[in-house]
Amino acid sequence: MFYIRNAGDAKAALPPEEHLAFIKKCEVYINKLTTQGRLIAAQPLLREGIVISKSNDTWSYQPVDPNKEVQVGYYHITANNLADAIEIAKTNPEFEYVPSASIEIRPVKIKEEKTKFIYPK
Repeated sequence: MFYIRNAGDAKAALPPEEHLAFIKKCEVYINKLTTQGRLIAAQPLLREGIVISKSNDTWSYQPVDPNKEVQVGYYHITANNLADAIEIAKTNPEFEYVPSASIEIRPVKIKEEKTKFIYPK
């Protein structure tokens, strides 16, 4: 999984034509990964939301602060290994347009070793 993060609303300062160019490059990136059979899913995320947590028997709700670093999207890809995933992530258009962009790359667990439970795809 690629988790895309940006500082605040990093793309708000882009002129409209540059933002459109960014969107188009993302479409090309997504189409390329799809054609290669490497993309399972990809979605941008809105900057609004809630973080919930529980301590003892009390729930707390904290709005996502869009002025801080936020997760702005994800890509669920297939890769041969972590090094392969890193190379795929390096070509993401986010890095070209957003200086604060970062991508967290994490393997997806597909099976529990002890119980042999297989997670749905």
